[in-house]
Amino acid sequence: MKVAVDFTAGVRQYGGVGRYARGLVRGLAGALAETGEDHRLRLLWAGPPVLDVPRDWPLTEARRLPLPDRWMTVAWQRLRLPLPADLLAGGADVFYCPDFVLPPVARARTVVTVHDLSYVVHPETHFPPLRRYLDTVVPRAVQRADLVFADSEQTREDLSRYLGVSGEKVRVVLSAAEPWFQPAVEERVATVLQRHGIDRPYLFSAGTIQPRKNLVTVFEALRQLVDRGRDLLLVHVGRPGWLYEPIYEALERSGVKNRVRFLAVEDDELVALYSGAVSLVFPSLYEGFGIPCLEAMACGTPVIASHAGSLAEVVQDAGMKVEPLDAGAIVAGVERLLDDVAFRKDLIERGFAQAARFSWHATGRQVRDLMLGLARG
Repeated sequence: MKVAVDFTAGVRQYGGVGRYARGLVRGLAGALAETGEDHRLRLLWAGPPVLDVPRDWPLTEARRLPLPDRWMTVAWQRLRLPLPADLLAGGADVFYCPDFVLPPVARARTVVTVHDLSYVVHPETHFPPLRRYLDTVVPRAVQRADLVFADSEQTREDLSRYLGVSGEKVRVVLSAAEPWFQPAVEERVATVLQRHGIDRPYLFSAGTIQPRKNLVTVFEALRQLVDRGRDLLLVHVGRPGWLYEPIYEALERSGVKNRVRFLAVEDDELVALYSGAVSLVFPSLYEGFGIPCLEAMACGTPVIASHAGSLAEVVQDAGMKVEPLDAGAIVAGVERLLDDVAFRKDLIERGFAQAARFSWHATGRQVRDLMLGLARG
């Protein structure tokens, strides 16, 4: 079987879709190699890579497309030019896109991942031109695709409810934390905290800075905790995304600006930052999955997350779930973690067990079998 992948997100996105693309496709490469058969996996991407292009994955080749990523998007999605992606890949039995949209293909069977429908459920949290673009291209992609991967049961239900996608066409394909997310040794944590000037206990959050991540509520929770005598910081790892100006303005008004650190770090430091935190605080308004929750659990960090979107599925009873806009509930959760040692220990153990239920290896095997079924069917 020849599989081609639009891997642009994998080499150009730091956030959730990029992490998903790298984890799933690496798992798929390993799963194809397990069969001992003559499979081939070709990764295509557009634009200069900002992350390493995979060179050592089994059965895998990489090829840069002839135009920058924006131009390829315009050609494929806006102008809908007949530039078949499978032919650009040198032929493919299955063409896969892990990032919401499908390019034109000549002969390949097609698979697309739709991570969430937040642009439909919470349109106010999306940049209007992006929302209009997704409103056009996502329905077209799921209609054309032979299979649609959804990150969670929540996304599968939303695809049926909002886009009328048949359940027979959708498969839930779960994400995972990378295997290097595990508790960092104390010396490593201390070194990273010193490097970034983190000199007291801290709450941790992660994700692209945009309205859906609900950071304004986290700022309010931090203010209430400080007012109650808790000497805490907030450390957020993530790059600015869209509509972030009101978020920074809210921080200016919060009264705790001097206690908030925004960082952009590589995974080795990210593991240490998770490991040293009092808690991951993740009150998103909506998530298709929520990989940071699994990363935190795998590092032995308790999770306080909203129950919105798929987060209740991912966290289950291994974390504390709150109403996304209820800063007081976050405060209560943090204080319990600070004061109740037995509860904290129990939550950490539950988190380890929950994170272990998800693996890119298992997901890679599932995706391999689904694609083999398409190619042979």
